[in-house]
Amino acid sequence: MNRLSRLTTLATLAALMLAALPLQAKDITVSAAASLKDAFQEIAAQYKRQHPDVDVKLNTAGSGALLQQLLQGAPVDVVAFADQKTMDMAAEKNAVDTSTRRTFVRNDLVLIVPKNSRTSASSLQDLKRPAINRIALSNPESVPVGRYAKAALEKAGLFTALQPKIITTQNVRHSLDYVARGEVDAGFVYRTDAVLMPQKVRITATIPLDTPVSYPIAVSTDSSDKAEAQRFINYVLSPKGRQVLNKYGFSRP
Repeated sequence: MNRLSRLTTLATLAALMLAALPLQAKDITVSAAASLKDAFQEIAAQYKRQHPDVDVKLNTAGSGALLQQLLQGAPVDVVAFADQKTMDMAAEKNAVDTSTRRTFVRNDLVLIVPKNSRTSASSLQDLKRPAINRIALSNPESVPVGRYAKAALEKAGLFTALQPKIITTQNVRHSLDYVARGEVDAGFVYRTDAVLMPQKVRITATIPLDTPVSYPIAVSTDSSDKAEAQRFINYVLSPKGRQVLNKYGFSRP
């Protein structure tokens, strides 16, 4: 065997050995608002089937908590918040790549009560009634749904008067759970959360807002794989991603 033949054979063997090696999985961490949990779990599973070499680690919590994690250096590749204010704060700290920022869904703020409750709360004014003693409202200092609810109550001139009744929760899912278990008489959540528990809660009112509930998504400035993070965002924005988001009640921005 001449030298050229030997080199060709060695190159072929090397290529075959490389092909036989398993692909090293890439990890990306997606930090998403608590209200996105179910939809993003399904999107992440679909993404994994389409890209078997990528593991999507989903981290869900209140948007304020996610922002603090991001600013404190937690490894995050994609962030999806439940309001524009939180993304603005991330942008001000240069924690996200603003060129990748997109508003991808909208939601509604609703008032809910336990499914079998005999108490009517079809308006914000009804929350003053003596029959309503406890109202679940997420911390408005750090949780978007709480900010939206507080703004609506302040506009109606009710926030101060209702303070003794308010039970502060960590995020929208905690408020949903409190109402579902009958531990409070009413609560503020997003429509997409309420429809997850039709047997345990019922929507009594959709709360009008001056600022629509809209969700932005972006790549983290410190992402370890910005190309993969952007590819995930592209999938969220794709027809397949939107189909899942629509399934869970989110609407187009």
